[in-house]
Amino acid sequence: MNDVFDPRRPEVMADPYPIFSALRTTNPVYWSPVLKGWVLTRYADVRTALHDPKLSADRITPFMESLPPARRVAMSGLERILTRWAVFVDPPVHTRLRGLMNKAFTPRAIEKLRSRIGEIVDQLIDRIAPRGRMDLIADFAYPLPATVIAGMLGVPEKDVGRFKSWSDDLAAFVGGAQATPQKYERACYGLSEMDAYFRAIVRDRRRSAPRDDVIGGLVAAEEGGRVLSEDELVATAVLILFAGHETTANLIGNGMIALLNHPDQIAKWRARPEIAESAVEELLRYDSPAASVTRVAKEVVTYGGRRIAAGDRMFLMINAANRDGEQFKDADRLDLERADNRHIAFGYSAHYCIGAPLARLEGEIAFTRLLARLDNIELERSDLEWSDNLVLRGAKEIPLRFTAS
Repeated sequence: MNDVFDPRRPEVMADPYPIFSALRTTNPVYWSPVLKGWVLTRYADVRTALHDPKLSADRITPFMESLPPARRVAMSGLERILTRWAVFVDPPVHTRLRGLMNKAFTPRAIEKLRSRIGEIVDQLIDRIAPRGRMDLIADFAYPLPATVIAGMLGVPEKDVGRFKSWSDDLAAFVGGAQATPQKYERACYGLSEMDAYFRAIVRDRRRSAPRDDVIGGLVAAEEGGRVLSEDELVATAVLILFAGHETTANLIGNGMIALLNHPDQIAKWRARPEIAESAVEELLRYDSPAASVTRVAKEVVTYGGRRIAAGDRMFLMINAANRDGEQFKDADRLDLERADNRHIAFGYSAHYCIGAPLARLEGEIAFTRLLARLDNIELERSDLEWSDNLVLRGAKEIPLRFTAS
């Protein structure tokens, strides 16, 4: 098998796992001429790199600095917000931002959402059940987490439809799309819309009485005597909205595809709904919505015997690592009761996904109720179109037919 990893190819977008397997065996730290960076595919290397202090999470600043001055000015709004995202900064800035965000994502706060998530899931299923068919993404997997996040942030649920188009525009840039035209222009537009939307809300919250929601909490939060600046507040709100629905939507989409390809596992879940927790962990491992993470070497490092120069980009392939047979027995087999499932779908170490508990809870409730209320679920077609995205893995549409229980 040709081990050249070209993420622009539709067949690689649809199923990257054969090439990942080949790379893990023959070239686990691979220089990609397409990506102009190193591609890491082994679990041990990826996990190590995720907490290596010699690697930086800031891939936005080097990109912006590489632009011609006029283009950088044109993209200054993008730079102002993305360089303040916690996922793209290193300590000590990351430590401060993360500490403030943690106050809004406590285990108690997430558990309080359980009943509301159940209500939203049931409302969505009530709406689609009589039809006998749906687009899983547009009709269920997107509106569920987007509605939950809107409620957490304290913004009107009626605006959920607007969030989708803005996020899609931003996703191509943030996700390192390789074949999407005008991705920079689209990202600038989408982010400018989100910036204006949240900046107005933040300014209003600073003038009004405190509110018991995430934005209200961030406005009031203080860490080491410092509060978030207006730019940091807007950037954090945009990040929570963007990441808060993308991960869960693709968890539900990728997970349903995996289940439909393994009907014995669907039967197991329906017969024993108490396995929901381990089942979601396995779906996260098997085809994670977080496909990769990018790091930039701050100094010369060595991985897999390869010398990586300062300034080189490293693409840590989360999904490749989660199918590594050295870490997981029968790694390509879907097993909803897999034991010792130490996947890294949500990252590892300081940048571990702050919304992981929420995504897990949404996934457990969503799958359990979908499988309980819908029978004979089938894909209407197998030629799905997958997003052109290195970081976020998911299909654009998942047309299903079914019968209501």
